[in-house]
Amino acid sequence: MTPDEFVALLRDHWPRTLAELDPAAREELATALRKLADSTEPQAVQAALRGLRRVLRGLPDEHPVTRALREGVRFAGTADAPVLDRQPLLALLGSLHGPPPLDPVRARLLASPSRPAADIGAATGDPGLIRLRHPELGDRYPLFQFEAGTDRPLPVVGVINRLLMADRDPWGAADWWLGGNRWLGGVPADLLGSVPDAQLTLAARELVEGDL
Repeated sequence: MTPDEFVALLRDHWPRTLAELDPAAREELATALRKLADSTEPQAVQAALRGLRRVLRGLPDEHPVTRALREGVRFAGTADAPVLDRQPLLALLGSLHGPPPLDPVRARLLASPSRPAADIGAATGDPGLIRLRHPELGDRYPLFQFEAGTDRPLPVVGVINRLLMADRDPWGAADWWLGGNRWLGGVPADLLGSVPDAQLTLAARELVEGDL
């Protein structure tokens, strides 16, 4: 993989990448990108790329950039002039000002009713709860997970969230709950209380076992 190919991969998944990084990590990312954009000598380019990769190792396992790093990225280029187009780098740097952009799926999920961590107290430590990071509002917990008017998680939600590995992939779990489900004939979150818990659990289990 050439430096340009790596930057292109990063650009293709830029909103998702920024959404996974806290403000300090985004600052480190900006520093690494500036060093890369300013590098002209082959050794400086390689050093800047190593710094960029160190920042990105904090991304979740399922992130496409993480998968590329895990598979062993090799940066190609000539000894005299590594391939490096600075325009995409400058565009990425320009987008770092202000809150990170959101891809359409995450924007939709964050638009659903939710609660801040301060509203649910001890339940914030429950690994069976979906926690989504909002770029401006911080951690948010989708509202459907709780009994109406309380901070008590619904038992079936905890069971299904564990099946969906919500602690590792909260966005994927939230998308299952808040998206249309043909097997159930509706949106799972909207069917809580009207469809038997066992039926909801079976639908989630079918999804998980079908992915194995």
